[in-house]
Amino acid sequence: MSHTAFYVSEGSERYSSQPSTGSPWGPDSQHGGPPGALLARAIERLDTGNDRVVGRFTMDLLGPVPVGPLSVTSSVLRPGRSVELCEASLYDGRGGRSVASATAWRFPIGDNGPRNADGPLPHGPDDGKPHDRPASWSGGYLDAVEWRWIEGAVLEPGPAVVWMRPRVDLVDGEEISPVQRLMTCVDSASGVSAELDPGSWGFLNTELTVHVLRAPVGEWLCLDAHTTLGGGNVGLASSRVYDEQGLVAMSSQALLIVKR
Repeated sequence: MSHTAFYVSEGSERYSSQPSTGSPWGPDSQHGGPPGALLARAIERLDTGNDRVVGRFTMDLLGPVPVGPLSVTSSVLRPGRSVELCEASLYDGRGGRSVASATAWRFPIGDNGPRNADGPLPHGPDDGKPHDRPASWSGGYLDAVEWRWIEGAVLEPGPAVVWMRPRVDLVDGEEISPVQRLMTCVDSASGVSAELDPGSWGFLNTELTVHVLRAPVGEWLCLDAHTTLGGGNVGLASSRVYDEQGLVAMSSQALLIVKR
């Protein structure tokens, strides 16, 4: 790929969005993964004098995120000695419009606590197969991520299991953190597990909530995703997210279901 990052820093929390952020539906608006990761990065970088990990992250998408200049702000909403609530907002750098916001609960770092989460999956990235994206879809994000499908396929309706990893940095020249990598990938659950033909139906996620059990290890993440339809305009996409050691997170996304 000609680009090596989703964003290039312009200083003072301003960023130039790269073509790799583009959504499957067109090159002018972004897939939800990179903006979610950029908001998570802003929250992780808040210095409150305590070592913290993100335990719950919620992003609200307030409109299309343009592939263009962006700016980010962040702050601590509720400080605390044990847990703290933080927020971040993403703005269109050309007009100042707020395009996305996020809140996150940060918890103390701890080791060797009790554990009953799922262990390693019976398969890994090398067991999956790539599938070509539809020719009518824009590349952008889809080409900036490596995909290895275990169950399901790009245009095969129903639940799916896929290993994925970003091929590019989040911010140019900067090592991506485990939580940023998680947010880059997990927004894809609604597309991975689509129950409807995207040519006939729209299923837009308005938000993303991720409960993080632990920071993922390694480059690869696996989404075990499914979508539930209620017969109206509301759907729910959810996933269990794994690294090669076991379960790391669970996600959910409220979907707006509309006939095209």
